Amino acid sequence: MPADTWLNKINWSEDGLIPVIAQESESGKVLMFAWMNREALKLTVEKGEAVYWSRSRKKLWHKGEESGHIQKVKDIYLDCDEDVVLLVVEQIGGIACHTGRHQCFFQKLEDHEWIITTPVLKNPEDIYHK
Repeated sequence: MPADTWLNKINWSEDGLIPVIAQESESGKVLMFAWMNREALKLTVEKGEAVYWSRSRKKLWHKGEESGHIQKVKDIYLDCDEDVVLLVVEQIGGIACHTGRHQCFFQKLEDHEWIITTPVLKNPEDIYHK
C-alpha cells in the first residue's frame, strides 16, 4: 500500500483543491486561509512546513519562501465532511499576512463599515524585494 493513500480520504474540489485554515498554535488565532492541492499537502507533511497552491500564480507556494515567515506545522486536522484542512502552526517572524500584519483577518465589520483592527508590523516593501 503506497504511503500517500491517506490523501484519498480527502474530498477534493472538482479542480483538485481543498481549503486550508492556518491557526496559530500559541494563541489559537486564525492567521490565514489558503488552498492546497494533493502535492502541496503531501509536501507540507514531508517538510513540516506549510506549502500551499497559489491559484493566481498557478504554482506551489512554500509559505515564507520570499519573506522568511514560514509556518512550522504542529498538527493537521481534517473536518467532519473531509473537505477542509486545519493547520495548527508556529508562525515564524510573527507575520502571516502579505500586508505585513500578524494575520490576514484584520478588517472587522462595525456599523456597516470595515474597520482595520490589526496594525502593520512590517512594511511589505521591506519584506518582499521585487
